Amino acid sequence: MNELGIPAHHDPRRADTQAILVIGATKHFGLLLAAKRRGVRIIQRLDGMNWLHKQRFTGLNHYLRSERMNLQLAATRRWLADHVVYQSAFTRDWWNTVYGSSGKKSQVIHNGVDLNHFHPDGTGKPPDGFIRILVVEGSFKGGHERDLFNAVEAANILSTKIDQPVELMIVGNAPAKMRTQVAFSHRATVRWMGVVPHKDIPQLDRSAHLLFPAEINAACPNSVVEAMACGLPVVSYATGSLPELVGEEGGIVVPYGTNYWKLEPPKTDELVKAVTKVLVDLPRFRASARQRAEELFGLNNMVAAYKKALLDD
Repeated sequence: MNELGIPAHHDPRRADTQAILVIGATKHFGLLLAAKRRGVRIIQRLDGMNWLHKQRFTGLNHYLRSERMNLQLAATRRWLADHVVYQSAFTRDWWNTVYGSSGKKSQVIHNGVDLNHFHPDGTGKPPDGFIRILVVEGSFKGGHERDLFNAVEAANILSTKIDQPVELMIVGNAPAKMRTQVAFSHRATVRWMGVVPHKDIPQLDRSAHLLFPAEINAACPNSVVEAMACGLPVVSYATGSLPELVGEEGGIVVPYGTNYWKLEPPKTDELVKAVTKVLVDLPRFRASARQRAEELFGLNNMVAAYKKALLDD
């Protein structure tokens, strides 16, 4: 916004403020209410809601924090926001199903990516001697164990179906306990990268054969649009926003096969077939993934949409 000549800051009390973009929600309802009374437009950017704590015991503190955050998100959406931006159609439909329509003007704006930074050209290329499946997540804590185990299981089964070794490269914060569990159950090679600086993600994307988005019911994962921008095809289960993000050009999305809302283990047969299909036609999938990112997920498109929601409504 600053580059467009529109001053952007973080003080909702400033008298010259015309609009406030609320990322999710905040506990400072008083500041937003005071701004609203002054005629300041409030735009809420909504991700998904917390739900894993209702399916797995993640500790009392995590449960209470998750419930509090859901209430803050819902209250902002219902009472404070003038305009709601959903990260995906999946997110919009989820909120409307659980909490009903907000009655406010709303739209879907997918996350965008810098297409010059996330690009197929640059350092990093897939290895020749084995197949590398990349998983990029922020954290596998707080009930996300099923996400990680799905990735490991897919790599294990794939390693028995093809004539090349399989490496599962995992980027993200994985607790030591989970790493120990995986160590006793994997047949494919598992490479733990830990938390990686964001600037290094393009090189990692270019060094893999495909991306497996592990999170179940992800609202609009940056890792997916970043991967496609780097020409990295995506193979995933059809949960959350993944079908609308990947489409038919960014890779292949297959049915989960069981009730993922209950965190049941998936059926892996179709996923393994999809991986094999991508691998035998990798150049075409890499090109079409990049093309999809260029058409739908450029940073300029996202910024223009937010500018309109903030100032031109």
